[in-house]
Amino acid sequence: MGFSLPRVVPAKKLLRRSLSNSNKAASMAVYVPKGHLAVYVGKNEKKRFVVPVSFLSQPLFQELLIQAEEEYGYDHPMGGLTIPCTEDAFIDTISNLNAS
Repeated sequence: MGFSLPRVVPAKKLLRRSLSNSNKAASMAVYVPKGHLAVYVGKNEKKRFVVPVSFLSQPLFQELLIQAEEEYGYDHPMGGLTIPCTEDAFIDTISNLNAS
């Protein structure tokens, strides 16, 4: 009898980032794969990440959502979910979610 463990994918491969000022980003801005959501991360320069919806149930990601609510309420400046932390802190959090 065997069992399989979920595959751990490095955060940089899992996350798809696009810069808001590039033409490629403009064409990709609308596309979000099924089962994922787009979030904008950063204090000054916002970068777009696409993350699995399953992260919404994780306590670490919920802490980021609480920070977003405290900072912006429900009126996010980018029109989408904006996380008020540095890009590095966000990637570290996502890496921890993938490792668990």
